[in-house]
Amino acid sequence: MNINNQEDIIQLVREDQWMMDILYAAQTLNLPDWWVCAGFVRSKLWDVLHHFEERTPLPDVDVIYYDPHHIDEQVEKQLEQKLREINPHIPWSVKNEARMHLVNQIPPYLSSVDAISKFPETATALGLTLDAANQVILAAPCDIEDVLHMVIRPSPYFERSDERMKIYKERIVKKNWKGIWHQVIQA
Repeated sequence: MNINNQEDIIQLVREDQWMMDILYAAQTLNLPDWWVCAGFVRSKLWDVLHHFEERTPLPDVDVIYYDPHHIDEQVEKQLEQKLREINPHIPWSVKNEARMHLVNQIPPYLSSVDAISKFPETATALGLTLDAANQVILAAPCDIEDVLHMVIRPSPYFERSDERMKIYKERIVKKNWKGIWHQVIQA
């Protein structure tokens, strides 16, 4: 399958029952401004672009949401438990982006998509959600070009800070994406 645009990505997700099951599970939580993001989307695309027969295992499946009225980390843990009850085989990670600016010591995010735009890499700054009609919606605040061309580069937010660039560079070494997907290039 050729992947050239957002519609192609959405079609790829719709045809992947495993991904759709994860989206449906996240939807059951009825969270405000929820998305399944980061490696969940990027890894699928890179697996397909590399013609892998099997899915690359994910260290976690990131579910994010934005609720400034309930920022207790314990709520996130309870939500993870609910997801584990739905599917115990998924390494769920749930984070309220209305709280994460405190962890990251940066100004508050305005929404989940704003938080996604501030992920370290452009190719990871992707999210999926379902609308009221169960249509797949893709958020790509840093565009899709880098993920489709298998380019790793810092997001604009990370590029603007020496401190964040240090974190970005450490992540690149730690994640070793080129060791998994050999066609990946670092810009």
